Amino acid sequence: MRIDPRTPVLVGGGQVNERDGGVEPVDLIVRAAREAAEQAGAPTLLEAVDTVNVVGLLSWRYRDPGALVAERIGASPRRTGYTGNGGSTPQVLVNQAASDIAAGRADVVLVAGAEAWRTRMKLRAKGERPDWTTQDESVPKAEIVVPDVPMEAESERRIGLDRPSYVYPLFEQALRISAGRTIAEHTEHIGGLWSAFSEVAATNPHAWTQRAYTAAEVAKPSENNRWIATPYPKFLNSNNMVDQGAALILCSAETAERLGVPRSQWVFPHSGTESHDTYAIAARGALDRSPAIRIGARRALELARIGIDDVAFLDIYSCFPSAVQVAAIELGLDPSGAQRPLTCTGGLTFAGGPWNNYSTHAIATVASRLRESPGAYGLVTANSGYLTKHAFGVYSTEPPAGGFRREDVQAEVDAEPTTPVAEAFDGVAEIESWTVIYGRDGAPEKAFVAARVPGGARTLAIVTDAGDLAELAEAEMAGRSLRVEESGTARLH
Repeated sequence: MRIDPRTPVLVGGGQVNERDGGVEPVDLIVRAAREAAEQAGAPTLLEAVDTVNVVGLLSWRYRDPGALVAERIGASPRRTGYTGNGGSTPQVLVNQAASDIAAGRADVVLVAGAEAWRTRMKLRAKGERPDWTTQDESVPKAEIVVPDVPMEAESERRIGLDRPSYVYPLFEQALRISAGRTIAEHTEHIGGLWSAFSEVAATNPHAWTQRAYTAAEVAKPSENNRWIATPYPKFLNSNNMVDQGAALILCSAETAERLGVPRSQWVFPHSGTESHDTYAIAARGALDRSPAIRIGARRALELARIGIDDVAFLDIYSCFPSAVQVAAIELGLDPSGAQRPLTCTGGLTFAGGPWNNYSTHAIATVASRLRESPGAYGLVTANSGYLTKHAFGVYSTEPPAGGFRREDVQAEVDAEPTTPVAEAFDGVAEIESWTVIYGRDGAPEKAFVAARVPGGARTLAIVTDAGDLAELAEAEMAGRSLRVEESGTARLH
């Protein structure tokens, strides 16, 4: 097949783990970028970079991290960009880069991110601040090329439901109830799923934790695996206590040829899509489903002219077990992971969860697997917020017959049914899902509950009574009555 010279190609993906600590994020990015260029077999690629887009950082604030990276790699980019928060942003940036290259707006694009959160937290515990690069106000702020994902609906804000580790357990309970499993059966189920992820990480040279865990080790609370929020102890949560960086280099086919990148290194983005579910948790049509994943992933596969059974290498965004299971269901796959692997990295618990940047690692890993299996297809799913905003990418070593194709499928997602929200409900409701939140001392602190009010609307509530918490932590609560006050506080009825 004759390849259009403007065809976008992913030619290198670098990944770094800094276990000794102390390296600031932009320098982790630089190391990853150099590894990506080395993988491509063309060190001069870095000097040719004309666009640097950096995934939003949490461990340090820069005004324009892309400018610092460019200076360190010897590039003179025309554009530098930065993103807001959200785990879907790396795949969005790749979709944007492929579109820009195909349209002639860019030739060599660096997509990268890093976190030095482990180092930052260790220093914070000692009351110290790292001596890392600062940019004064003379440096213009980088353009925000992907905005923050909204994560604070009023129904959530009023009760303090304000972080992923509180929300994803609500989805997990909903999955369990839909599947008809007992609490013990579901504990075994998610333990098996996450154990399989750890086995993949054990063979991934770029994983932060290269060790296989048994189902009981990850799903049952222990001294080293304290409760965070039922049904998730620590090992069923994303691990952000890492110092990791990853970088991807994309360029046009003609540039790859001109700079001498061997064809064996070429991985073609075939398609990319983006979509989002309702921004308010309470408004979701169902807590265990995602129309945005179903529609967005299906369209990405259609644009690539393949089906899910044609995908050899799959990496589903894996911040929590519920995120994986919901995505697998929407993709038409076995959510237990027993029929086929659902990750190429080992996931955010074991491979590492560097906040917004995990999917940069996932894309680099999938690309490496594809180079080892020429002609195969890979699919990466990426997720922001509370299983809210999604991006998808299909890749192969074979060029796309119709060129790279990208589509926003939001109009179709918006046509899906949602649930009315009862923000200030006063009365008796029926429990739909719940989670008990634990403190570091191992004691339950509060519980969040999603409940259906008469008429079918959903309300979100908080429970703090000690007796109620003990019951919510141990017993089956689905369908149980809950007395909710207008303030959002509630008691078992």
